[in-house]
Amino acid sequence: MDDILLGIGRKLKEIRKNKGLVLTAVAERANVSAALVSKIENGRTLPSLPVLITLIQALEEDLSNFFRDVTMEAPKPYFVVRKKEYVSLEREESEGFDYQLIFNKRLLSVGFELVLLTVQPGAKREKTITDAFEFKYILEGKATYVIGDDCIDLEKGDAIYFDGRTPHNPQNLYDKPATMLVVYFFYTEKENK
Repeated sequence: MDDILLGIGRKLKEIRKNKGLVLTAVAERANVSAALVSKIENGRTLPSLPVLITLIQALEEDLSNFFRDVTMEAPKPYFVVRKKEYVSLEREESEGFDYQLIFNKRLLSVGFELVLLTVQPGAKREKTITDAFEFKYILEGKATYVIGDDCIDLEKGDAIYFDGRTPHNPQNLYDKPATMLVVYFFYTEKENK
């Protein structure tokens, strides 16, 4: 099921990018939120059938051809993810933030996503919220994590864990990129328009 979920999201994203469309344009055409389109493209939620059909139509794709390359591999007792399989994630209004999806799997109502995030010097954005518990481990550089009203300085080797429903934001106020391993634990998924 996870392979299908990721396959659908990757296919939607590939078609959108090949057509030179931005998330907001597709979302507007499909009458859904850009956040929902982003979650679907990044394999974080599975759309309902009506939403999926609407998105495919918004991309002006032939419905009968859409699933041709979306396949599900036979399950194995392990997962191997090659670097070339990492997927760049787009986050709304996140200039200077480079997200590389390494791993995204679900088991029943628990989702697990592993991302490599590089925050460029001076990169800032508005606080965000997620439907996940988040764990961040600083691999290189320094970052300041703003969670609610608190600012926490982190450097190489430091980690932080928090409820992503609290408004938060990483900032890089230093002169070198900060790279961190990010783990999201999703316990429920909500599909919002």
